[in-house]
Amino acid sequence: MTVRARRALILFPALFVVASLHGSGAVSRQQADVFEKKIETIERHGAKSPRPSQRTSVTESEINSWFAYRSDPVLPEGLTRPSLTIVGNGQVTGTATLDLDAVAKTRQSGRTFDLWNLVGGRMPVTVEGVIRTRGGRGRFELREAWVAGIPVPQRIVQELLSYYSRTENHPSGRRLDEDFELPAGIQAIEMSPGAAVVVQ
Repeated sequence: MTVRARRALILFPALFVVASLHGSGAVSRQQADVFEKKIETIERHGAKSPRPSQRTSVTESEINSWFAYRSDPVLPEGLTRPSLTIVGNGQVTGTATLDLDAVAKTRQSGRTFDLWNLVGGRMPVTVEGVIRTRGGRGRFELREAWVAGIPVPQRIVQELLSYYSRTENHPSGRRLDEDFELPAGIQAIEMSPGAAVVVQ
């Protein structure tokens, strides 16, 4: 995964947590290209010193277009068809199809009633929560989550996140309850229904 692609994903951390489009606009290659250029603009501005204030608007359709047409080479293996719904005031819904067999192999405890003994295959996972950003840092607060439409506890979401967010620098993956640093000098992300503004 390139630094730029990683930063694009970090802009919308709910997608590290993972989860069908909930009324988002139609996707297109053109909108994917627009979002790619906006990522480049944000990165260039983040590298400036001194850095004047800048606000970059992005739409839900642009983000989902980028996921549809540009994200395959940079997504973790086993995670496909991601999408994001921006509800507003930080509230988001993320959806993706995940390979639960891969996760289960690393998480089964051997106990008879281990939930990972009961799940498998590729299934849609949906999460709802709130992204709070301020002063260059952010946090995702999980509200609800479903696997194939069945509600699941936070523990399952954490295990999915840990597995799919692993990197060389974070071999155990990320935690739901940890703050994260926003990339490229981003100070905050302001959200309204179907759109967001990246504040640098």
